[in-house]
Amino acid sequence: MPLDDIDRELLAALQADGRMSNVDLARRVSLSPPATHARLRRLEEEGYIRGYAALLDRDRLGFDLLCFIEVNLELHQPDNVERFRLAIQAMPEVLECHHLTGEHDYLLKVVLRNRRDLERFVVHRLTPLKGIARIRTSVVLNEVKATTAVPLSPPEE
Repeated sequence: MPLDDIDRELLAALQADGRMSNVDLARRVSLSPPATHARLRRLEEEGYIRGYAALLDRDRLGFDLLCFIEVNLELHQPDNVERFRLAIQAMPEVLECHHLTGEHDYLLKVVLRNRRDLERFVVHRLTPLKGIARIRTSVVLNEVKATTAVPLSPPEE
């Protein structure tokens, strides 16, 4: 079922504040609380809302180092690819892993406490994985923009 304006408004409000109560959401979109709740359940059931989470401040938690790591595999045989994916999914330092087209096979977004953790991660966790041909690491100097919000309306020209 396609999204209407009220659905988009609900999703935008939840992206801005995932803890907003159903009553506040209902007020925001000018619906009754039961109608708002029914819409939210439908959006969840249809997969528009995958879940709810708290966004933590990694710096306050001591994770001062954010890195992007490009990985190339030697061979792209299904068992090598699956082994790599399973290993990466088990690494809590890896926030994101994307399979790419182009020069690199995978791009990892990794959060670590310091450069020693980075060395341990690359040397002792990534490098020993069977089938890796090349690893290239970039350290983030400054996050210019970081958001989890998905744009819900077409960009203005």
